[in-house]
Amino acid sequence: MRRFILPVVFAGLLASVALSSQTGPAAPRAVIYENARLILGDAATPPIARGAFVVDGGVITAIGPAGSVTAPAGAARVDLTGKTVMPALIDVHTHFGYEKYTRAAGDSRAEHYTPENLYDHFQRAAYYGVGTVHDGGTASVPISLQFQADQKAGKYPNAAHYASFNVGIVPPEGGPDDILIKGTRPLHAQYEVTRAREARAAVKEIAGKNIRHIKLWIGDRNESYPAMPHEVYEAIIEDAHKANIKVHAHAMTLRDQKDIIRAGADLLVHIVTNPKPDDELLALVKEKRPYWVPSIGTGVPSLRREVCENEPFTTETLSPNILAETLASECRGTPNAEREAMLRASFNAMRAAGARVVLGTDAGIRPSKTFGSADHHELTTFVRLGMSTAEAIEVGTSRAAELLGLTDVGRLATGKAADFLVLDANPLDDILNTRRISAVYLRGARIDRAALLAKWKRSNTSQ
Repeated sequence: MRRFILPVVFAGLLASVALSSQTGPAAPRAVIYENARLILGDAATPPIARGAFVVDGGVITAIGPAGSVTAPAGAARVDLTGKTVMPALIDVHTHFGYEKYTRAAGDSRAEHYTPENLYDHFQRAAYYGVGTVHDGGTASVPISLQFQADQKAGKYPNAAHYASFNVGIVPPEGGPDDILIKGTRPLHAQYEVTRAREARAAVKEIAGKNIRHIKLWIGDRNESYPAMPHEVYEAIIEDAHKANIKVHAHAMTLRDQKDIIRAGADLLVHIVTNPKPDDELLALVKEKRPYWVPSIGTGVPSLRREVCENEPFTTETLSPNILAETLASECRGTPNAEREAMLRASFNAMRAAGARVVLGTDAGIRPSKTFGSADHHELTTFVRLGMSTAEAIEVGTSRAAELLGLTDVGRLATGKAADFLVLDANPLDDILNTRRISAVYLRGARIDRAALLAKWKRSNTSQ
């Protein structure tokens, strides 16, 4: 019998945690932002057409229509006339740490998984207005826990907040796809279990680290991977829920989605289009109402608006070599109306049945799906398939926070962290306007987007 493998870390990796002890850029003690349209993060709540809010100590301390909010004595004033403000985005499913932007086909290696590389990835997310990130099951536990502690202590400024992560549990030799697994397997980033008692022991250890999310991979990837037995994932879900841990599940077939929803998984990852969702699956969705990351934004030529169309919003952070390789290798497809129609039917059937869509991108496998820009692409896709723009914003803000159990982000409201985007146009008019970023503020401090872009361009020219 093979016993489960505890996550380990390469000797010396933690030494690289000492990137710096710098803290974020100092902000005035209190600032009042005035005269912007305020999108609060809840689709049911109308925006404030001309609003104001006070940020003090990185927290929103007052918000309302302009004229109703009193600025504290000595507060700085920022006039945002003509701008729209919305909460920073939250990505609940991304694979950080392994990609190094060195080849279009992906370059996942265990030695890439360092605090420095995590920091770079979180800065890329912040550049595009993502304020909070959650790893999708490939995190190294010791490095991630240390990074979280250091970030809380003031290190790693100008970056998205690494609020939480999934710990992966897989069958031996199973789990992530053929690119990611090249990095995760030597790092032992997932617990490997064969029997229910080993699975229960893994959950107990994860709970002891105060980690509140677990990721499972269900299915055999067309008989190329070992599938996790029912009794194993049922034991994981049962014990996880007893410990107040949410279970995220990768499931890409109709049968696997039915099985894992029936077993009680909290979040379902991926969309199934062929065969389309049937009455049995939709009845289970209606009964259980799982959260759902459709992860649509790859491999669908009719929906892409990013690298393959050479849009500057995405490509400006990529090196010329990576861009050229990507255009040559991943952009040969043509629009496929039939495929898009299948996606639309499946997407709306699941939503109508009660699946609670949340924003997740699956970024971090190939450079073509860049951290941060992929979030905007996913929201654009949701709207193109039939979701309202207001709900798409909720999906990427307050509903994502709800799934992750985060009470301090996801909305513009008194007592919430001052994580917000300043936009040059209203995304309620056109979801593409989430890309018209004038400024990003995290914990009340303005992200230096120009400095980040300059850093990446210097790095790109040296490749």
